[in-house]
Amino acid sequence: MTRQLFAALAAGLLSAAVSLPALAQVSVTDPWVRATVPAQKSTGAFMQLQSAGAARLVEVRTPVAGRAELHEMAMEGQVMRMRKVDAIELPAGKPVNLASGGYHVMLFDLKRQLKEGENVELTLVLQDAAGKRQDVKATLPVMPLSHSGKPAAGGHAGHAGHASH
Repeated sequence: MTRQLFAALAAGLLSAAVSLPALAQVSVTDPWVRATVPAQKSTGAFMQLQSAGAARLVEVRTPVAGRAELHEMAMEGQVMRMRKVDAIELPAGKPVNLASGGYHVMLFDLKRQLKEGENVELTLVLQDAAGKRQDVKATLPVMPLSHSGKPAAGGHAGHAGHASH
């Protein structure tokens, strides 16, 4: 009887695990944060995101800033303006660049100067079509003020993983 109970329990657990929806796989490539000068209170974070399934970037958190916001640079008439956005769409299988002059992350109320050679931890919060949220952790190297965003020789830098939220 114990063997039957164990088999039934194992089968139930296996079917429950198989029926759980898979979280979207998200890759983060070429991540970086612009260095700051002493007393500077804001900077930008940049990267390329690609999600296996349709998702939206809805929030960013980091311990180095009081707040992080999603922003977009866009032309309004003859003037380029930066504005906060609620989310950035990540179409399935298509890379989305977060770069100067377009979508990017702004870090405000910095708690300290960010110096070249350091790393900044970011948590990207993604939401799928069903409203399920996922945290994606990324480590972004701090690059010099003059950095243009072009990858250094040898490919991309940084690390990204994912975990359920």
